[in-house]
Amino acid sequence: MDAYHVVLYVHICSLLLAIAAAGTLVTCLFGLRASRTLAEAAPWGMTAGKVGRLFPVAILGLFGSGAYMTSHLWSWSTSWIVAGIVGLVVLAVQGPGVGERTGKQLEHALKANGPGDLGADARRMCLHPGLWVTEFSAIGLVLGIVWNMTEKPGTWGAVAAEVIGYAVGAAVALAVTRSNATATSAAADAV
Repeated sequence: MDAYHVVLYVHICSLLLAIAAAGTLVTCLFGLRASRTLAEAAPWGMTAGKVGRLFPVAILGLFGSGAYMTSHLWSWSTSWIVAGIVGLVVLAVQGPGVGERTGKQLEHALKANGPGDLGADARRMCLHPGLWVTEFSAIGLVLGIVWNMTEKPGTWGAVAAEVIGYAVGAAVALAVTRSNATATSAAADAV
């Protein structure tokens, strides 16, 4: 076993950590979406807040191991590697800048709601695009990066894979939140 394969193992483990954390966050989002009371929503929100701490570790692991492999096997000017680095930067900025900040707003809305049924503000925050789009677009972007790592396309192919992945993830998030918002609104009107 050589150093490259050890670093490749670290790279794959970092990716698996990110995927596990993303899967847990998606589960939390759907739990929040289905919650009707504070007692139902609170555990999902608390779990999401704790799981979110794993992403910086995963991003650092991916970048550090990727940097080693790039320096020893590839070139820093390789288009799919540059696109991957840009994708990691987007993830590193979007997660704390949008997702974490919106998560704090959700926390405040749930605390302001108090015990019992979720009010309109708390429900709206459970479906906020800052939570859903951030998570699903990140998953799409990561899938685009993984595509680039396996296919090693040129510049435009690498950019297209990541942009398409991001856009599809964002579109899925918006579709899920809008369909539930419409159903929630219809149920409230019926009462």
